Amino acid sequence: MAASEAAVMSSSSLKTDTCPVLETAGTVAAMAATPPARAAAAVVAAAARTGSEARVSKAALATKLLSLSGVFAVHKPKGPTSAELLNRLKEKLLAEAGMPSPEWTKRKKQTLKIGHGGTLDSAARGVLVVGIGSGTKMLTSMLSGSKRYIAIGELGKATDTLDSTGKVTEEKPYDKITQEDIEGILQKFTGNIMQVPPLYSALKKDGQRLSTLMKRGEVVEAKPARPVTVYSISLQKFQPPFFTLDVECGGGFYIRSLVSDIGKELSSCANVLELTRTKQGPFTLEEHALPEDKWTIDDIAQSLEHCSSLFPAELALKKSKPEKSNEQVLSCEYITLNEPKGEDDVIKTC
Repeated sequence: MAASEAAVMSSSSLKTDTCPVLETAGTVAAMAATPPARAAAAVVAAAARTGSEARVSKAALATKLLSLSGVFAVHKPKGPTSAELLNRLKEKLLAEAGMPSPEWTKRKKQTLKIGHGGTLDSAARGVLVVGIGSGTKMLTSMLSGSKRYIAIGELGKATDTLDSTGKVTEEKPYDKITQEDIEGILQKFTGNIMQVPPLYSALKKDGQRLSTLMKRGEVVEAKPARPVTVYSISLQKFQPPFFTLDVECGGGFYIRSLVSDIGKELSSCANVLELTRTKQGPFTLEEHALPEDKWTIDDIAQSLEHCSSLFPAELALKKSKPEKSNEQVLSCEYITLNEPKGEDDVIKTC
């Protein structure tokens, strides 16, 4: 009898060493109470149930992901651009939901819509507001709200990018500059003022970003000064050559230009050493921005629910399309999920 049972086991296509199965107490008991052939069948059935449950779980996550709608915030670290960070977020969510997958290719075309409002420089960190689903239509309102920054400037050095990532273009003495000198000129940069944007920026010329043209070595003329608003500005710390500013401003304002202009006003020069956005609209870095380890479908769903109270009802229900802007400040990605992603996959930016 043992020999015949062994023959059955050896001729079976089941390979238990290459197909690990989560054995329940019931499965183990059934294997102990039945002949080996039946035990093998029980293992196969348990594996099928486990695989089926996993598919059901992924399908449920995919459905939940596509149902997400609203606006939330993430914590952008130094390094990636805002667009790169958005792509990283999108990939993590799609991977968690197992999308695209064979199950979804059989369904009606499904689309994940996600975007960000208010670009942060790659060298900056802080709050980045993200819209998902119909929440992408609310992003324009984020651009019109106030923003708050903590900026560390360095006196005595000017760079082509106006921050520490650029090439040093000028050096001037700063040793006679005092804390009182800095505090005394800040009022000139408060209220409704005119500001010249940096050459290295997302502003465009003939459809191309100025920063892209500059990196190619092309000659780029500075954009004309434009009206911007600074609600408040204060000096938090001064330890020459470094000074720390707390700035609250409106949309379209460049902290790099502010720090550069402060250096010039002090008969020296300056660039931004570090920049952190601590607030964008009603979102704050401390309370609302999700760190990368919280970029999960469940955590984002909870954040959307928490953040829904930050907006008036009429804004939350607004369905109109966002207004066009002169800046590249709104990035919406439409990811078609009914076919594998390839080089020709369309990712639209609006």
